[in-house]
Amino acid sequence: MAIERSPEPGAAGEARRTCGVCGRRALLAAVVGAAVCAAGCGGSRTAGPTPRASARPSTAAGPSSLVLPATRPWLPGPGEIQPDVKLRAVQLVEALGAWPAGGAGPAAARARVAALGLDPGLADQAGPLLPAADRAALQVIDAQYGGILSDSASVLVVCDQWTATGGGPVAAGGTTVDVRLGAATPRWRITALHPARPGPPSATLSGTVSRALAEPRLQLSPASLADLRSGLVHDSVARAMLTLAQSHTLTVSVVRSGHPLDVFGTDRPSDHPLGRAFDVWRIDGRAVVDPATPAALVDTFMRAAAAAGSYNVGGPRQLSGGSTPDQFFTDATHHDHVHVGFLT
Repeated sequence: MAIERSPEPGAAGEARRTCGVCGRRALLAAVVGAAVCAAGCGGSRTAGPTPRASARPSTAAGPSSLVLPATRPWLPGPGEIQPDVKLRAVQLVEALGAWPAGGAGPAAARARVAALGLDPGLADQAGPLLPAADRAALQVIDAQYGGILSDSASVLVVCDQWTATGGGPVAAGGTTVDVRLGAATPRWRITALHPARPGPPSATLSGTVSRALAEPRLQLSPASLADLRSGLVHDSVARAMLTLAQSHTLTVSVVRSGHPLDVFGTDRPSDHPLGRAFDVWRIDGRAVVDPATPAALVDTFMRAAAAAGSYNVGGPRQLSGGSTPDQFFTDATHHDHVHVGFLT
């Protein structure tokens, strides 16, 4: 039985479980209208009275628009552990994935990275963040931990991206990037980028996955949507999503791609890349990490996930009463999302 465990920061030799997403139904369908409002674009982690609102611009450029949507920088809100670690990762992704006319290409990307005081060579690992386009805009939807230890971290940066070339229309996309960091002073250093690679859409999908893709209360990040469309996600995942969506709106950050291959800090394979897990960062519009989110909402959701067949449910608090002693778990990594894992 592959249990998602990782050492808790500062607890040498003691293993705790860990795992390794955003709000969106299908982003490509959600991108409608003309140019956007900067002031009205709520950020998932932005300063202001509603720091946990949707990170996506409220109105974005549509398929026939020539105007890129306005975006807002992501900022950590209350309840975060090591907030500057996340901010460091996000700032790199924001710098790589957005540029004005004249800012395209690898050389310009390296210059933007160098301006952050980071290794310009990181731009060479950006993958889908640097499509061939004259202009690009990027909005970070969520930043969650794929793992956080005393000296290293994985931050999963979930984002929407819009691109345009010449006088052509704006194209919508997005990805998830596993940003690896190491402890340093005054700020942690970024050591590597691992963008999501979901694979091409499958010509045939199971009925369960097809129903999940059509479920309006299941909001999928760009990479998560592509994961389900790839046919590489187990029906157990899609079935649990549908069950949970009967009572809640699930905002999924990560399914299969964009997550560390191994449970962070260990050599044990994670359930995510195997297509046997998903992470939820927002429940009924309330961010898991937000201290204002009722604990009862998150706890009820975790118990519902276990009842839906998950053997491995992680979240911000330790719950009792599982069908096995370790069905529920908590650690620093899971203070900001609920992990739902399956054996098959």
